[in-house]
Amino acid sequence: MGHEISGKLHAIFDTAQVSERFTKREFVLELADNPKYPQLVQFQLTGDRVSHLDSFKVGDEVTIEFSLRGREWKSPRGETKYFNSLDVWRIEAGRNAMGGGGGGGGGGRGGGRREEPRGGRGAPPPRSAPGGRDPRDGDVPPLSDDDRPYGGGGREPALDDDLPF
Repeated sequence: MGHEISGKLHAIFDTAQVSERFTKREFVLELADNPKYPQLVQFQLTGDRVSHLDSFKVGDEVTIEFSLRGREWKSPRGETKYFNSLDVWRIEAGRNAMGGGGGGGGGGRGGGRREEPRGGRGAPPPRSAPGGRDPRDGDVPPLSDDDRPYGGGGREPALDDDLPF
C-alpha cells in the first residue's frame, strides 16, 4: 500500500553502494504536524531512484510517495529482530512550496505527517478525542538518548552488532 506525505528536507546523505547490485540513498524529512515537537523521519531511495534527490536541497518542501517495508532477522545467537524501512517511489517539490504556506509539514494530500492510502477511498476516518482534536497531536516530548536504539540515536550500531547489512 502506498502512502503520501509532505515535509521539509532536513538531511540528505550520499549514495551508498551496499552490494554489487544494490545502491541506496537516505534522507530525513521533518514532519511538523505539531510544531512544538517536529518529527525527523528517515526514508530511502534505492536502485535507479537514488538520483531523484539530485534536484533538491536541505530546506526544500517536498511531497513523497512511499511504502512501509518490514523484515525479520535472526542473529547467530538466535535472537529475532525486526527492521522497518520507508522506501520512496516518488519525490516532488511540495505542493505548498509556491503558495508560501507555513513551515515544516503542511500541504499535499497527506497534510503533513498523516498519510492515507492511495486514492483515499475506504480509509478509516481520523481518530479524534473530545473537542475534535486528534489524540496523536498531543504534546508528546521527543525521545531521550536512553529511548533511542544503540544508546544515542546515532547512525552507527553498537560494535558487537552482527547485523547482515
